[in-house]
Amino acid sequence: MKETELIQLLTARDERGAEELLRHYAPLIRYVASPILADERSVEECVSDVAMRVWENIGRYDPEKGGFKAWLTAIARNAALNTARGESRRPQTEDIDAGPEEDSPAAGIAAPAEADPAEALLRKERAAALESALNRLGSTDRSIFYRRYYYKQSLAQIGAELGMSERAAEGRLYRIRKQLRKELGGEHDE
Repeated sequence: MKETELIQLLTARDERGAEELLRHYAPLIRYVASPILADERSVEECVSDVAMRVWENIGRYDPEKGGFKAWLTAIARNAALNTARGESRRPQTEDIDAGPEEDSPAAGIAAPAEADPAEALLRKERAAALESALNRLGSTDRSIFYRRYYYKQSLAQIGAELGMSERAAEGRLYRIRKQLRKELGGEHDE
């Protein structure tokens, strides 16, 4: 089934949409949730939670902000993090609205609503600088960074999936962090 057909079924509140969502995307949701959650039972609860969130909020999906998979992945990641923190039952509208830009490692330094305007501006500038630096990384390095810090994957998993040893993934991640610190002004030439 095509993604557009799935979205149409979900939007029309056709139960086949929920079935197709789970059939096609449950493995992706498990993949995202597994490194974050401690046990298989929690992962399965997260899959159900994500399916429910998608069902309830499909009208908020905006293809202009990013692809369906990116939206679904952001929901899965945030649901897993909330489950890990014991907050899975709290409404999370910000998770649903977050597109790839708003829900990235750089967005993690965004200012809380109650921060003073100068601090909010500074955080926004830092987030933009980090996002820009991440975009300048090669695709493999960017993938390693996101897998480790956004998707919370272990170095062993990253190495295995990218065809390198755990030690090689660790070394590469060290060099990536060092490069980012230097680019962002956190480290001077040695």
